[in-house]
Amino acid sequence: MAASITFFPVDNGDMTLVQLADLAGTTILVDIKVRAAADDTNDKTRDVAKDLRDMLKKDDKGRPYVDAFLNSHPDDDHIMGFEKHFYVGPLSEYPDDKKPYNERRIVIRELWCSLIVERRASKVHKLTDDAKVFNKEARRRIEVSRKKKYVGVAEGDRVLVFGEDDESGDLGGILIKVDEAFSKVNEQDVSAYFTGTMLGPLPAADDAEDELLAKNESSVILNMSISADAKTPGACRFLTGGDAGVEIWQRLWKKHKKNPDVLRYDVLQAPHHCSWRSLSYESWGDASEKGTTAKVNDDARNALAQTLDGAFIVASCKEIKDDKDDPPCWGAKLEYEKIVKDVKGTVMCTGEYPSKTSQAPLKFDVTAEGPTMPAKKASDAKNLGISAAARTPHPHG
Repeated sequence: MAASITFFPVDNGDMTLVQLADLAGTTILVDIKVRAAADDTNDKTRDVAKDLRDMLKKDDKGRPYVDAFLNSHPDDDHIMGFEKHFYVGPLSEYPDDKKPYNERRIVIRELWCSLIVERRASKVHKLTDDAKVFNKEARRRIEVSRKKKYVGVAEGDRVLVFGEDDESGDLGGILIKVDEAFSKVNEQDVSAYFTGTMLGPLPAADDAEDELLAKNESSVILNMSISADAKTPGACRFLTGGDAGVEIWQRLWKKHKKNPDVLRYDVLQAPHHCSWRSLSYESWGDASEKGTTAKVNDDARNALAQTLDGAFIVASCKEIKDDKDDPPCWGAKLEYEKIVKDVKGTVMCTGEYPSKTSQAPLKFDVTAEGPTMPAKKASDAKNLGISAAARTPHPHG
C-alpha cells in the first residue's frame, strides 16, 4: 500500500486524508468540511464527500471507515458535515447497513480530539450543531474509556485526547501530552510507518484570558513522520496545525529553537487557511489601507520556516487574490513563497488546483525520496507554478 497525503478542495477550511504504507492501508483524516453545496448534485461545487468515500476502505460489513479522525478544533470550517457523513454511537447500533454505499455514514474507529472538548469549549466557544455532535461523541468515548480503565476499549469507542492542563491527569492512557511522540493508530502499532509528535495545544498561557487567544491555543498541532515503506522510515514530514495563530508559533519557536528538528517538514498545511495572523500580530488589511506593510513576527516565521529540501506549503483555502482579504492573505502567500525559495520548494492552493475554475483533490505520493506531486507533464507543472525540482523526487533532508 502506497503512502499519500490528500488535501480536499473545501474553500476556506481543512479536510486532509493521510494514508499509511502498512498492509492495512491505515487512514487518518484531519478535519472535515463538506458544504451543503458539495452535497447538492445540481451544484458544481466539488463533491468531496464522494471523493473521500471513494478513497476509503470498507470493513467486513461493507461500511466505509477511517482508522482515526482528528478534529483539530471545533470551528465550523473544520467540522462542517460531520453529523451527516459520520456515524456516532456504539458500532453495535450502526443503522445504515441496508442503505446504498454513498449514504452509509463513515465509521470512526478511533477519534482524536483537542483537550478543548474537556476543558475550554464551554468558556470560549459557541458550537455549531456539527461541533456539538462531535463533542458529545468525544465525551461518550472518553467515558467508555474511563469505565474500562483504558484497557480493552473496542473499535468505534476508542479516543485519544491531545493536550494537558492542571486537570488532565485523570485521562490515563488516552492522553497525549505536549511533545509526546506516539506510533499507534486505532490501537495498532504502526511505528514502522508513522510517528506523530504532538506540539500543541500548549498549556494555557498565564495571560490567556482573551477569547481569541484561548481559541487559537486549542488547535491540535501534529508533526507526522510518514514512511514510504517499512525500509524507508520518515520519508515525509507533514506538519498540520489547524488555526494556530502567531502567538502559538512564536511560543513554539522560543520553546524549540535549540532543537528545531521537531518543527521540520516536507509538507506544511499553512495555518488558518493561509492567514496573515499566523505570521504577524498586525493586520494585513489595516496596513494596506495606510500604505504600509504589516510586520512579520520573526519567531513565528522561524517556526514555520523549518523546511526540508523541496518542501511544499499547501494553503487549504479559496483562490488567493492580491487584495485585503484574510484568510487567505496575499501577504501570507508571498511570505510562504520566500520561505520555500531557498529549498526550491512550492506553495500550493487547493482553491487553485488544478485550476482556479475547476478544483480536484490535491494528492502527494510519499516515495523513498520524499513527497511528490502527480503533475503528469511539464506543461501541467508550468501552469501550476511548480518548479522542476518540486516535480521530481528530491533528496530527503
